[in-house]
Amino acid sequence: MKRMIKYFVLLIALAAGHPVLSQPASFRKDVSERRLWLVEMERMATPVLRSLAHDSLRITMPQVTSEQVDNREHRIAVQYVEVLGRVLCGIAPWLALEEGDAEERALRRRLREWTVHGLKNALDTNARDFMRFDIGGQQLVDASFIALGVVRCPWLWEQLDAGTRRRLIEAIKTTRRFRPVYSNWLLFSAMNEAFLAKFSDDWDVMRVDYALRQLELWYVGDGMYKDGPHFAYDYYNSFVIHPFLAAIMDVIGEKTKIYDDMFAKIRKRNERYAIILERLIHTDGSFPPSGRSVIYRAAAFHHLADMAWKKRLPEQLPPGQVRAALTAVLQKVLRAPGTYREGWLTIGLHGDQPGLGDFYNNQGSPYLTSVIFLPLGLPPGDAFWSDAAQPWTAQRVWSGQDAKKDYSMSLH
Repeated sequence: MKRMIKYFVLLIALAAGHPVLSQPASFRKDVSERRLWLVEMERMATPVLRSLAHDSLRITMPQVTSEQVDNREHRIAVQYVEVLGRVLCGIAPWLALEEGDAEERALRRRLREWTVHGLKNALDTNARDFMRFDIGGQQLVDASFIALGVVRCPWLWEQLDAGTRRRLIEAIKTTRRFRPVYSNWLLFSAMNEAFLAKFSDDWDVMRVDYALRQLELWYVGDGMYKDGPHFAYDYYNSFVIHPFLAAIMDVIGEKTKIYDDMFAKIRKRNERYAIILERLIHTDGSFPPSGRSVIYRAAAFHHLADMAWKKRLPEQLPPGQVRAALTAVLQKVLRAPGTYREGWLTIGLHGDQPGLGDFYNNQGSPYLTSVIFLPLGLPPGDAFWSDAAQPWTAQRVWSGQDAKKDYSMSLH
């Protein structure tokens, strides 16, 4: 009962702006998992989008950095583009949807309005919340998440006025001045060019080609890539590599057929890595806290959520099974005491854990966890939401049920 009351208070506090989904759905037995997801999405996105829409993000957003920060002033300067891109790329498919009950549609109208106004403020030099994209290399990263968000939500592009569209294109182009780190950062450059290919036709073919060819050289087998010259056991295959490759593939595949053979292999690798990710989810929704950037929380399953949203899950992963597993992850990482402070995400994996921060983390960084919400871009009647929940692999195995054997795959 105490936990229920505490959670209810947190939901009310998330936005003194009266959340549309105001009831603590997560503690009611008569509500769907979809509503539970919507409550958590509203709680996370509201402070960011409402503040930006009212030109007050710089006033309301805490200036927090990791304890291990390398340059506090710089990390704070870039946190605004960072938080916008990370929230947007997670909720974008849902913004593009029309379906849902009356409460969901009301919430979507509100967040749509805030997002459109917020982007206008972010790109308006006369606004308090105007965001520069030329401060430093981190802007290349965060511009790419904005680019990914708009690619995932063409509806949003259609709602922007001509001036805002033009300024967004120029902002994305501005980041070309930064040389990407020889790592997954190559995909950030390529994603920006994919955005330009989709919405302006003025794109740099070589930046895309170099990233695709280099990632092909970094493929190590069994659905996984190196993140640069060396392999690291972390979640960057899910944070960035697989979802970005898939998004770039979808855009560039409409422009040219020269990568068809490569894209066919990427699709198979996408499937294999989705299988691996699902098996990492333990019976209670926890997962190994391995590698850097674990404070991105549920973004460890960005790729699995992306595959579910795009309806590309392999046959071994029924939608009801993946929904149940991702719901467990969502509950595990977003229900822990200390996950929010005054409505804003803290640095941590299971609550407020500053020791888990990396030198590049600021207040915007943990918002990459919003990518867990990608399947909300599927309508309520889709199999992902309507199929009966099934035990995921760890539940099946550790309860003594029979399960299918897992095998590695080459896919070179």
